[in-house]
Amino acid sequence: MMENLYAERFCTFDENFKRVKEEIAEAAFSSGRKPEEISLLAATKTVPVEVINHGIESGLSLIGENRVQEFLEKYEALNLQQCQCQFIGTLQTNKVKYLIGKVSCIQSVSSLKLAEEISRLSQKAGLVTRVLVEVNVGREESKSGVLPEALEELLWQLSLLPGIQVQGLMAIPPASDDKSKLRAYFSSMFQYYVDIRAKKIDNIFMNCLSMGMSSDFKEAIQCGATMVRVGSFLFGRRAY
Repeated sequence: MMENLYAERFCTFDENFKRVKEEIAEAAFSSGRKPEEISLLAATKTVPVEVINHGIESGLSLIGENRVQEFLEKYEALNLQQCQCQFIGTLQTNKVKYLIGKVSCIQSVSSLKLAEEISRLSQKAGLVTRVLVEVNVGREESKSGVLPEALEELLWQLSLLPGIQVQGLMAIPPASDDKSKLRAYFSSMFQYYVDIRAKKIDNIFMNCLSMGMSSDFKEAIQCGATMVRVGSFLFGRRAY
């Protein structure tokens, strides 16, 4: 019965998953890279657990949730034995306690205060939590993220915190139909990523540059992204 209920969404996912992998490969090759250098994170906000688990069975190895409450509602039913789950949404310090030990990475660290709470609770649990630092590359007041000129100072501060390990950077540039503007933002992020990596700061590992979503992941890959976060292009339009 449940299978029939989601049959259409399973079929949609299967078709889209094949297409997304092909487009990731094309974008990688066009920029002189290998497809396996790019991680695909499936953004699963509003997607039913049954559809997510079908995606995992079909080969998804990385999913991302945006909202703590929704993540907690899904968590026990998710098939995470063969798939990692990361947190990719804006995070308040009072919600950190619900994620420690449950997600493999928190991608949206944008302040020392938030990082200190992740550090405190991770130490308490005897864990090291991997994080990405979110950069507000478009300087949008409506978005979280550290401003580019404050990035290095924040990273030096985070490098001293026990219980967390910075794995790279994340960004959500301003939405635009102008591909040249998008590439400019993505290229700026890649430059920050390269510059920070060259400084070889202790406990700061530039292993991941997470940028690019359903509408612009190809441009992000061409500009150096190592991870793209794709939601509606995989699962179809979200139902709110």
